[in-house]
Amino acid sequence: MRIALVHMRHAQVGGTERILNEVSRRLSERGHEVTLVCRSHAEATHPSQRFVVLRSPVIGSAWRMWAFAEAVEKHLARTTYDLVFGLGRTWTQDVLRASGGSHAAWIEQLSKAQGGSWRDALWLHALKNRLALRIERRAYAPGAYRRVITNSNLVRDDLAARYALPLDKTEVIYNGVDLARFRPRAESERAELRRGLGWSADEIVFLFLGKGFARKGLERGLRAFRELAAMEPRARLAIAGEDAGQPWYEALARELGVAERVQFLGLRRDPELCLAACDVHFLPTWYDSFAFTVLEALACGTPVVTTTSAGAAELVDSGIHGSVVSGAAEAAELAAALRVWCDPERRRASTGRARARAELHGFETTMQRMIAVLERVALERATTVDRRTRDS
Repeated sequence: MRIALVHMRHAQVGGTERILNEVSRRLSERGHEVTLVCRSHAEATHPSQRFVVLRSPVIGSAWRMWAFAEAVEKHLARTTYDLVFGLGRTWTQDVLRASGGSHAAWIEQLSKAQGGSWRDALWLHALKNRLALRIERRAYAPGAYRRVITNSNLVRDDLAARYALPLDKTEVIYNGVDLARFRPRAESERAELRRGLGWSADEIVFLFLGKGFARKGLERGLRAFRELAAMEPRARLAIAGEDAGQPWYEALARELGVAERVQFLGLRRDPELCLAACDVHFLPTWYDSFAFTVLEALACGTPVVTTTSAGAAELVDSGIHGSVVSGAAEAAELAAALRVWCDPERRRASTGRARARAELHGFETTMQRMIAVLERVALERATTVDRRTRDS
């Protein structure tokens, strides 16, 4: 079959880009004729693939996004494919992967994190947000798609409520994890990793990992840690990630009186080692359509404390793989969940269970499911077209 994969940026790095590369390679290896429709690209993942580059002469990221979506619509109007798979902000596709969830939901939750009304937030009126919302409304309009792939029930249910997305036209396929890279470590290796990070053997290290400190709830995380620190003298909070607002969070830690027990690690290129070395992964997020770090922590055998606002929380059974609290949880509720996992016996008991849960969602399994959906929808479309041809 002739299959087009659409994403503005084709590259070798990035979460969506990795999905794009892996899906395109597997489709090519299965004998399909794969075209990557993009604005820029790196090397193809298979010699049979071709690129269609749609680059409009516009200024600014907002208009580049909009111009690309328009260019895709025009290209598809004059080119025949058996299936079009969209992985980004476009409104012309048979199957759309909603990896980041609804942009409207993202705006609402980020505003909550910043303590304001999303309708009144100045940044809502930024051109890029307005255009992204217009693209989203067109992408989820009735008849604009055959299937929507979401990476969590959280996203599926939000889209169903927001855009009347029929549940029989959705497929929930959780993000996958590299089970070889993210894995539990032997005690000797883990002890060495902790020493390298400046963590002693008797400390209980809670690791916050990721960029976008506001959306991921670091402020309420710090407030929760203050309450925990008053009850548990061995507790320590490590923060790994790069964020322009870090000086503000450092000042908040000083204001809360926990600066000496909070460690800012900065950007790390070895999340698999940090997650294996820490005791608990802590993600008090306001909104994550999935949150890769939750699944990566489980793969390392590390329990997770997070909120219902993370799609990956659906993989965490409270008391077994970690704890899941309300997305609107206050500091006291988060602190209580953290304190549960100060128990070393509870942490040890969760290691094997967490790893077993992650093994159900390895990257290969995820890719197989996605390929199966694409091929099934392509056959459905071909059958529909054939029937219409016969009837005419």
